[in-house]
Amino acid sequence: MALDYVSLSKTVSHALRHAPWMYELELDEEGWTDIDPLLERLRLQREDWRDLSEADLQEMISRSDKQRHEIRHGRIRSLYGHSIPGRLQKTRAWPPEILYHGTSPSIARRIMAEGLRPMRRQYVHLSRDVPTAVEVGKRKASRPVILQVSAGKAADAGIAFYEGNDRVWLADQVPPGYIQVLRPEGRNG
Repeated sequence: MALDYVSLSKTVSHALRHAPWMYELELDEEGWTDIDPLLERLRLQREDWRDLSEADLQEMISRSDKQRHEIRHGRIRSLYGHSIPGRLQKTRAWPPEILYHGTSPSIARRIMAEGLRPMRRQYVHLSRDVPTAVEVGKRKASRPVILQVSAGKAADAGIAFYEGNDRVWLADQVPPGYIQVLRPEGRNG
C-alpha cells in the first residue's frame, strides 16, 4: 500500500506546529526536534506507518507544493504556522495544585518506585487535565495508567516547574512521594 503523504504531512504539522506535547516532543527555540522521537510516535499512529523512516519524511517534504517542513542533521521543524503559545519557554512558574501524567502500566510501576524523570528528553511532561493525560498515555498503551502529581506540594518542597502552554507543564523531575495512581473511577489509590 502506498504511503499517504498528505495525511503524514498533516500529522507531522500537528505534532510540530500545534501539539508537540501530545507526541511528547521537545522543540527548541527555533522549533527543531530530533527526528527519531517523532518517528517513534508516528509509527504508533497507524498500521501503515509502522516502518516509517527519515526517507519517508524527506519524500513527504519533496512532494509538498508548499515547503512546510525542513530536515537538517537528524532534526526536523515546521517552517511556519505555529500555534504553540510561548514556544515552550522554560520559565520557572508556580504550577496548579494537581497535574497528571499518562503512561503504560509497566512504566507506571517504575515511576512509582523512582519518580518521574525526563529520560531522553530535557523535561518531564505533565498534563493540566485527565483527558489530555489519557490522550498522551494512549500513545504508550491502549489502556494507559494516569498518574496524579501533587505539583503544588512538590513546588513547596523546591521542585522546579515550568509552564509549557495551556495544556502542559514541565518539570526537571518529580520524586515518587508526590505521585499517586489515579483509578479509572476518579478516586486516588
